[in-house]
Amino acid sequence: MTLSRTVIGRLLLAALAFSLVAAGREAPREPETPGGRHVLLAAIEGPIGPATARSVANAVTAAEDGDAAALILRLDTPGGLVTSTRAIVSTILASRVPVIGHVAPAGAHAASAGTYILYATHLAAMAPGTNLGAATPVSLGGLPATPGGKPADEEPGGERSAPPDSATALRAKQINDAVAWIRSLAEFHGRNADWAEEAVRKGASLSANAARERGVIELIAPDPESLLAAADGRSVRLQSGTRTLHTAGLRIERFEPGAITRALGVLANPNIAFILMLIGVYGLIFEFSNPGSVAPGVIGAIALVLGLYSLHQLPLDYAGLALLLLGIALMVAEAFTPSFGVLGIGGLVAFVLGAAMLIDTDIPAFRIDWGVIAVMAALSGAILVLLVGYVWRAHRRPVRTGPEQLVGSVGEVIDWRDGEGHVWVMGERWNARGPAHGVTAGTRVRVTGHDGLVLMVAPAPDAGMEGDSCSASI
Repeated sequence: MTLSRTVIGRLLLAALAFSLVAAGREAPREPETPGGRHVLLAAIEGPIGPATARSVANAVTAAEDGDAAALILRLDTPGGLVTSTRAIVSTILASRVPVIGHVAPAGAHAASAGTYILYATHLAAMAPGTNLGAATPVSLGGLPATPGGKPADEEPGGERSAPPDSATALRAKQINDAVAWIRSLAEFHGRNADWAEEAVRKGASLSANAARERGVIELIAPDPESLLAAADGRSVRLQSGTRTLHTAGLRIERFEPGAITRALGVLANPNIAFILMLIGVYGLIFEFSNPGSVAPGVIGAIALVLGLYSLHQLPLDYAGLALLLLGIALMVAEAFTPSFGVLGIGGLVAFVLGAAMLIDTDIPAFRIDWGVIAVMAALSGAILVLLVGYVWRAHRRPVRTGPEQLVGSVGEVIDWRDGEGHVWVMGERWNARGPAHGVTAGTRVRVTGHDGLVLMVAPAPDAGMEGDSCSASI
């Protein structure tokens, strides 16, 4: 009886398990949708620099880790650094999540570097009232053409001169490289590569409607919600293959850059880097001039390290950096080897010239402002004037140590015979030489000089014998 109940129980359990497995196999499934149920939105605003590249990389990582259906990059930028733009483009192309570029809101633009980034995105869109283009690389030094638009190797008379110089060749390389780069992006996503080349070679620009008509972008949408609705069902090409977007009605989450990225954005400002360098230099000068102060040295060291890190993020001109370092060295030398301003003024001039040449770019947002240079130069000049004035006053101040400090002092004769004897000056007994007559023990005398450790004395004016010079021995 017990055996029968056991067998029946096991049979029932096996039947229940089989029915559950069958039900699980036969249960209807929802169609698979690549990605999650939300879309991440990150903004690229203002000049593109190292902080922007870091922010985009973090946004792509967050979209991949969060299983987002897509990442929207909202663009409103005048352009930026080539190195940072290339880093952003590489990040977008390597993304496992579809990246949608959206030039928005109305009135925004994706100029210069922004055009490359928009071409790199898997789906390109613009809001009404926006524009893109003007993607010609700016000159990084040298002039590709003479004033008036004539080639550098053509003289006013129309005659050909020497072959193109290095500046012209460098310019041609930059343009050709940029053309090849943007054409490759256009061809990868099936967009208008010919207009992309015009944007680089001729600085062409397009409005939103014209961009869609010419195949530069795929969509026009005024806001992220309408963009997701318009993008739904479209196929995009990723490195891993083609993917169909399912974005209609998805929740939009905004990506905010972290504290480190925001701090990097501040430090990447060349004006901040310049000011930090100056604070660091003067802090260390003060510390070395007054050992033990501690605070100026600590603040100066921190500021100098931060300034160097800031400069590391920016395209440097090494001639400017050399002048900057030379200026710092000369100002430090002025602090330790006073030259009455010669080293200091030379250092200040080198520092200002180096600051003007330091950042190798024509992008205004990444150049040191002349106002900042003028203020810092005036501040440095004021510090040098105070330093030189202090040194000059110290040089003219009477000697306070050694035999020299005794010159002009009044003392009293202890004993005297034939122009020699001993005098009591400033609490000390000295050998002295002086007049052979008119000086006796107790006479007040004034020190007029010294010969080694022998004082030269003469009667003090109040003794009625002023001007009678004498010689003194210790």
